[in-house]
Amino acid sequence: MSLLTDHVNLNLSDCTDKIIAEYIWVGGSGIDLRSKARTLSGPVSDPSKLPKWNYDGSSTGQASGEDSEVILYPQAIFKDPFRRGNNILVMCDAYTPAGDPIPTNKRRAAAKIFSHPDVVAEEPWYGIEQEYTLLQKDVKWPIGWPVGGFPGPQGPYYCGVGVDKAFGRDIVGSHYKACLYAGISISGINEEVMPGQWEFQVGPTVGISAGDELWVARYVLERITEIAGVVLSFDPKPIQGDWNGAGAHTNYSTKSMRCDGGYEFIKKAIEKLGARHTQHITAYGEGNERRLTGRHETADINTFIWGVANRGASIRVGRDTEKAGKGYFEDRRPASNMDPYVITSMIAETTILWKP
Repeated sequence: MSLLTDHVNLNLSDCTDKIIAEYIWVGGSGIDLRSKARTLSGPVSDPSKLPKWNYDGSSTGQASGEDSEVILYPQAIFKDPFRRGNNILVMCDAYTPAGDPIPTNKRRAAAKIFSHPDVVAEEPWYGIEQEYTLLQKDVKWPIGWPVGGFPGPQGPYYCGVGVDKAFGRDIVGSHYKACLYAGISISGINEEVMPGQWEFQVGPTVGISAGDELWVARYVLERITEIAGVVLSFDPKPIQGDWNGAGAHTNYSTKSMRCDGGYEFIKKAIEKLGARHTQHITAYGEGNERRLTGRHETADINTFIWGVANRGASIRVGRDTEKAGKGYFEDRRPASNMDPYVITSMIAETTILWKP
């Protein structure tokens, strides 16, 4: 008897050159992801060779019913870890039929910043630490937690091992391998301080690729949690009380920072970030005020401080960077639900292009 999995796992290359391309875009909330698939005549490796497509923006909160057509522009291609073979995932951004970026298209403005000659010359590198929480489907409560109750206090869960400490490792491990298969620069994973909360890291990546890769990594995680019957949350403070929130710490360096004498460039960049603290906080994720309280490894949202090896600072510089006199720093302010196109381009614009 034929099983559903037999058809899901069909290898199309046995019978046709045609492939399936899954077009992915950011939805109307600015954090939700949408996707739909189309058939192509053969393998494609260059996004400029892919056809544009359209969708009903009135159903995603991105257009009115009277003028609902939104156009998808393919921007980056990844291997599809679900269909495999020559099938692909395509990260897109969205435009009106007249060619103007719609309000939720943050990629267009980021690409403009990353194409500036001064930014290109500095070759900005990013490493983003994406935290997230896995929730039980029917009750929207973290996995591993008793329904309506609480586990033991924080302490044994961070990078923990054991059935009473690590919840969801099969999901996390599947996501790790799927991202590697897709060609995403995922560099690691770990369990976080709050049980049911995990982190994956993407990087180092350069410029606009940081946003493309993080969004597709999120998409892959959404698909895997869908299969597992678990809800994925990027809420920066999913559980109130004495529990850590979820962030997206963003590690950053420029060519000047990575060269000998780079520590002076790092300090100048941090000074600029401090001068524009309010503007950055406004763009660093919705609900971040619930997370940045000055507790649970955060600085207060209204305060800007930096320090070496200080996890309670807005900006943390590593001991190795201080010792070497060059390297990178970590912006600990971004929330887990931030838009990586906004965050990465804003850091580059402030530290490279902005003249106080």
